[in-house]
Amino acid sequence: MIWNEAIETMPLEDLKNLQSERLVKLVRYIYERCPVYKQKLDKAGVSPGDIQGIEDITKLPFTTKLDMRDHYPYGLFSRPQSDLVEIHVSSGTTGNPTLVGYTRDDLKLWGDVMARVLCCAGAKPGDFVQNAYGYGLFTGGLGFHYGALEMGLTIIPASSGQTKRQLKIMQDFKPRILACTPSYCLYMAEEAKELGLDPRQGSWKIGIFGAEPWSEPMRNEIEQAWDMLATDVYGLSEIIGPGVSQECTYKDGLHLFSDVFYPEIIDPDSGVPVPEGSNGELVITTLTKQAIPLLRYRTRDIVSMTSQPCRCGRTSPRTSKIKGRTDDMIIVRGINVFPSQIEHVLLGIEGIHPHYQLVIDRKAHKLDEVEIMVEVDEKIFSDEIKRMSALEQKIRKEIEAILSIGVSVKLVEPKTIQRSEGKAKRVVDKRSI
Repeated sequence: MIWNEAIETMPLEDLKNLQSERLVKLVRYIYERCPVYKQKLDKAGVSPGDIQGIEDITKLPFTTKLDMRDHYPYGLFSRPQSDLVEIHVSSGTTGNPTLVGYTRDDLKLWGDVMARVLCCAGAKPGDFVQNAYGYGLFTGGLGFHYGALEMGLTIIPASSGQTKRQLKIMQDFKPRILACTPSYCLYMAEEAKELGLDPRQGSWKIGIFGAEPWSEPMRNEIEQAWDMLATDVYGLSEIIGPGVSQECTYKDGLHLFSDVFYPEIIDPDSGVPVPEGSNGELVITTLTKQAIPLLRYRTRDIVSMTSQPCRCGRTSPRTSKIKGRTDDMIIVRGINVFPSQIEHVLLGIEGIHPHYQLVIDRKAHKLDEVEIMVEVDEKIFSDEIKRMSALEQKIRKEIEAILSIGVSVKLVEPKTIQRSEGKAKRVVDKRSI
């Protein structure tokens, strides 16, 4: 089943014409409505009249997360606050978070692309969807919620956590589709076995997993554990949330909905487009968004892309799974984490040395665990256990307040953490994904 067959199977030449038409309108729209973008375009020497088609997109300047932070909260918006019907906030670095907003038409667009996601994964009319992504300021939960409503499916808004309850929902209501992070799906398989349940006898037959990197071996484990089809979904809050791209049942790349999110793959150093099939940084232009449309947004995600039509009949370009990042961001339980966030906290606490290391692990398919090793003054380290414990607790609370995830803290003696002549190794990622 294809949700919007006219668009999703459109001949490539017609698709290009549609993209061109939308880009021309977008640039004029942004130039007239967003002073920050007008200034960026003027500085780049580009006027709306210079954009005649999609081939002119490389004339436009890039947009980065730093632009969104520097003009927080509403500087990059192209519509007044009175037109907003919903806002979301994603985690940022040590400065301002990333704020995104939606007009009523933006929410309709979100519902439409998420209906495409669900259809791509194999959803059918009458299906129940167990949505175990988090609701709230995180875009994951509501994105799937809107898509299921648009498609006419029955949504079970389970949200994240409460694993025993998730398994009872699966047993009692028999949903065919599960949406959550891949690591949580495997964790639920382990919990099910501990409760004496056979995961392969469960009702979930389709999984739509995202919000964190995962590999083909991890897909195989999920499919074997649950006897389900495990598919990959991609999105980011700056663009719309989940709904930018999705694997179909052939699992041969993620279909990127390029009629509304125009993709480019560039060399992250030069900014020059790379040949088709080569690895590079994914850049996205939101062709039809109203509240906060973005020109050439640098996602920092490394992927490859092909324009060859898929066996499913969709003609949209397909990207690979994420192969890496161009910055130091890591994803833990669906939350964006920057080492600089932790550094900012640590340097504000007396007696802490500027040497630390994050150790991330995922043991036996449990949820991601984060341990932060921190060097402290010799005097503090040799202090009484009670004071050491109080310091650990202080560090843990302050970091958890910033990251919104649980961590453990281990205080170590000076010079315990290995030094490097080059870039300090701040992150040790032991996860087997």
